[in-house]
Amino acid sequence: MKTCHSDYGLIKQVILKPAESAFESTEKIASEWEELNYLSPVSLSKAKEEYSTFQQYFEDLGAEVHLLPASKTSLDSIYCRDAALATDFGIILCNMGKVARRTEPLAIESYCNKKGIRILGKIEAPGTCEGGDMCWLDEKTLAVGHTYRTNLSGIKQLRNFLEPRGIEVIQVELPHYKGPSDVFHLMSIISPLDKDLAMVYSPLMPIYFREELIKRGFTLVECLEDEFDSMGCNVLALAPRTCLIVKGNPISVARLKEAGCQVIEYEGHEISQKGCGGPTCLTRPLEREI
Repeated sequence: MKTCHSDYGLIKQVILKPAESAFESTEKIASEWEELNYLSPVSLSKAKEEYSTFQQYFEDLGAEVHLLPASKTSLDSIYCRDAALATDFGIILCNMGKVARRTEPLAIESYCNKKGIRILGKIEAPGTCEGGDMCWLDEKTLAVGHTYRTNLSGIKQLRNFLEPRGIEVIQVELPHYKGPSDVFHLMSIISPLDKDLAMVYSPLMPIYFREELIKRGFTLVECLEDEFDSMGCNVLALAPRTCLIVKGNPISVARLKEAGCQVIEYEGHEISQKGCGGPTCLTRPLEREI
């Protein structure tokens, strides 16, 4: 069965924003990286090399790959998951909680209109939401993080789109953690790997949500504190129990393999580590097969 309502099935369609289209030039990088809280300036040439390898994983899957062109957006547009949510009823365009990223949903909207991809609607101010705060637990259940990037008005609007269509929306209250300027989404602490398996970082997970996952039959693979900041919990399922993770997380890799996963490590020094966005952030899956 093909569906948009999965974060673990075989990826059949995906939106990507290549490094050359997001970063564009050394001048753009120099003017934006500090304001956007990157750890250091990105090397454009190295980022292009890393992204070429990253993109190849999806082409090797046989997925239909949609490449977003350059547009009037920030460096962060490489993390294209955040601008939209894919549903079986059409794309929901987000309204970004990070002000510097507010033009990204417009770029997604323009692309979808050109390609004939249906748009269900958009989150309007004062509502905010970002795709990294949304995680499909199953085809009928969407977990949504209440964070500095996704507010109560945004969640209410998501409910209005989805609940009349038979989708349960579970609101997950997340902590202050490092504050409004930090990149902290729901999918910073959970990555589905199969219908009953997920990588999690329990220290920042609400007890009720963790218990809900267990109640639903999930086995939880725990990310250690030492690998949380290096995105050891940010794991993208290419297919059930086949996943991508940024290099530099050996304990997470070992635990994933112990759980029966095939693990692919990619070099993400420029495209992931400097902007604090792992493989889930770099992708907006449109359709999966489960």
